[in-house]
Amino acid sequence: MSGTYSEAVATARDYYNSEDADNFYNIIWGGEDIHIGLYESDSEAIVEASHRTVRHMAAMLNINENSRVLDIGSGYCGAARYLAETFGCSVTALNLSEKENERARELNVERALADNIEVIDGSFESIPVDDNSFDVVWSQDAILHSGKRDKVIEEVSRVLKPGGQFIFTDPMQADDCPDGVLQPILDRIHLTSLGSPSFYRQVANTLGLTEKAFEENTGQLVNHYSRVLQETGKYQDELARIITPEYLERMKKGLQYWIDGGKSGYLAWGIFIFEK
Repeated sequence: MSGTYSEAVATARDYYNSEDADNFYNIIWGGEDIHIGLYESDSEAIVEASHRTVRHMAAMLNINENSRVLDIGSGYCGAARYLAETFGCSVTALNLSEKENERARELNVERALADNIEVIDGSFESIPVDDNSFDVVWSQDAILHSGKRDKVIEEVSRVLKPGGQFIFTDPMQADDCPDGVLQPILDRIHLTSLGSPSFYRQVANTLGLTEKAFEENTGQLVNHYSRVLQETGKYQDELARIITPEYLERMKKGLQYWIDGGKSGYLAWGIFIFEK
C-alpha cells in the first residue's frame, strides 16, 4: 500500500507506525486524542485539554444522528468515538497508520461503537469514497504531513455534500513568517513547507469553499507543546524503558522548536470552518 502514497505521507506513515511513536503517544497523550489541546491552566492534563478541543469543535457544527462524518488523519479515533457517542452519527475514520488503526478498532469495539465507526487504512491525498458523500469532514493537526495540501483540500471538497462543512486545525506558519526561520521544524517533520492561513483560504476559495469561521488560537500551540515537553521530562525514566533514547532526544528537540517558533510569532494555529 505504501507505493500509493506520496513521499511525505509515506514518511509520516512509517513514523506513526513505529513502536516508539505508538508508545509515546499512548503514554503522554493517553492514546485517545493526539492533537493540540485547549488549555485552561498551565498544568492541565494533556488528555483533558486535547479532549476539550474535540468538544469545542463539535459544538461549532450542526451534527445529528443522520450526519455522515469523515475524519481524515483520525489517529486513535478519539474524536470519532466522541462524535458517534454524543450525536449517534456515523463516522468514517481515514488514517495512514495501520498500527494506530488497529488500536482504534479495538477501542471502538470496547466502547460498542464498531457499527458506528468505519476505520479505513489510507491517505487523505486520495480519499477512497464517492463524491458528495459526507455532511462533515473533520481533521485535527494532520494535513501538515502532506506535501500536497492543495490536493487534500481538493479531495475534501470532492467528498463533501453541497452545503457540507469542513472543520480542521493544523499547525501552520504565520502569513508573515520570514523565510528560513522554520527550517529546524521542517527538518524535524521531513517537509519542505507548512501551510498558512492565507494558503488554506486561497485553495478553499479556488475550490468554491466559503470560509465560515477561523478561531485563531496560536497561544494554545505553545501551551500544548510546552506541556508535552514537561510531561516528557517528568516521565523520562518510564518512557526510557520502552522508547529508544534517540527518539526521546529527537522528540524533546522537536518540541522546543515548535515552542520557540510559536513564541517568536512564526507559527499559527486555530480552527477553520469552510462550507461547500
